[in-house]
Amino acid sequence: MFEDEGLRFRIGNFLKGITALLLVIWVFRGWLDLERYNEQIAWAIIALIFIIELLGVGRWLGITLSGIIFAVAKAFFIVALFIFVGGWLGLPSELALYGFTITAKKALAYSIVLGIAGLLVARFDFPIRRKRDFMPKVEKKAYEFTGLTYDGIVVRGNGKAYPIKFGKKRVGWAIEGDVTVEVKTPIGTVRKRLIGPTVIWTRLNLEGRKVSPNPAFVDTVTSMLSPRIYEGKAESVIDLGFIKVYEGDGFEYVKLPFLEVISTPEGEEIRIGPIKIHEGRPRKIKGEMFTIRELGNGFQLTKVDDRLSIVTDEFRIEIVGNKVTYRSGSEKLTVGDNYVSLSSGDISISVGKGSAKIRIEDAIISARDGKVKIRIGDSIHTIRSEEAFKLVLKKAKEIVEEQSEDVIEGLGVDKARLNRRVKELLDELMKFLG
Repeated sequence: MFEDEGLRFRIGNFLKGITALLLVIWVFRGWLDLERYNEQIAWAIIALIFIIELLGVGRWLGITLSGIIFAVAKAFFIVALFIFVGGWLGLPSELALYGFTITAKKALAYSIVLGIAGLLVARFDFPIRRKRDFMPKVEKKAYEFTGLTYDGIVVRGNGKAYPIKFGKKRVGWAIEGDVTVEVKTPIGTVRKRLIGPTVIWTRLNLEGRKVSPNPAFVDTVTSMLSPRIYEGKAESVIDLGFIKVYEGDGFEYVKLPFLEVISTPEGEEIRIGPIKIHEGRPRKIKGEMFTIRELGNGFQLTKVDDRLSIVTDEFRIEIVGNKVTYRSGSEKLTVGDNYVSLSSGDISISVGKGSAKIRIEDAIISARDGKVKIRIGDSIHTIRSEEAFKLVLKKAKEIVEEQSEDVIEGLGVDKARLNRRVKELLDELMKFLG
């Protein structure tokens, strides 16, 4: 997604395909009646190896003298491997062309010597052609911003949008002005007015009418885009446009310019350049990873596939399909299709399909298999009543769902109301004990 697609690298990728084809032709040269061209094909492969490696110099950090030396060293190493393995398939141990001879040992020696030279040169390296800093940059041009909608996320605003680029790739937008984010969840609507500057990491095109840029805003955002903003934090979601990391319940997603990893309970897939390695059947990511972040505050909203993460300084909400998980300090709320749970300090409530459990201080109420057990201190009471059983399931679910309304608004758990509702349930259950 973020790889440099310059002409030089596209030519290099094309030549890799040609080299692979020549290798196949060389392996089956006997069947193709090309045995007499054994060494000529081998030299063509060797030449392409050097060309490909030299074309790939400076893909990420720019062209430097040490980069060129390392590229040649790598090419000699690959050639040494090719000649050594090719010997098992009929390749002469010594290849000669116009008085120049090469063997596997000689190629390996060149590789080692050049590798050492590259390390020495790198100590006082100088750029031959270096790219701009390996960081996203805010462009000094602005467009009118009036908002956007992406996969259920509504962003309303009034201000200016500045493109953020990584190399030649646009990876996001810096927003100057008022921004309000609104997103519907299974337990309510999250609505937040953001304090700028705000960054939206997306490939979406927000270009509208051109407006005059604010150079001071550009400089401010550029200085705040450094990954140092994440130092000292255990971030489970990181998005810098060209670096994306998402860790959630049973799900991990990492994307760098040269690496992509998807890990799910169904399997794992790793992509390194054009190479893909997978185990099992991991679900593919649909669309892109979309993030809105306050650079000066703690709010961040990230959408990737059917997962939505909302993080603030006070709480974190993760939504997967119809399942919602809220965490804040010792508080945790989970709401799903057939399961709800809430825990806060010495209070916990969980309701599943056909079972429920409530713990508050030294009292525990559990309902399963049509009966209810109540433990208060050392006393245990059992109620064998379908009516009491259904009452516990109903009340427990009501308690969790009504607390979720405050949670989604960022107010946290109302412990006073929670204690009152549980004690009301205890009073109703005591009537079944006579």
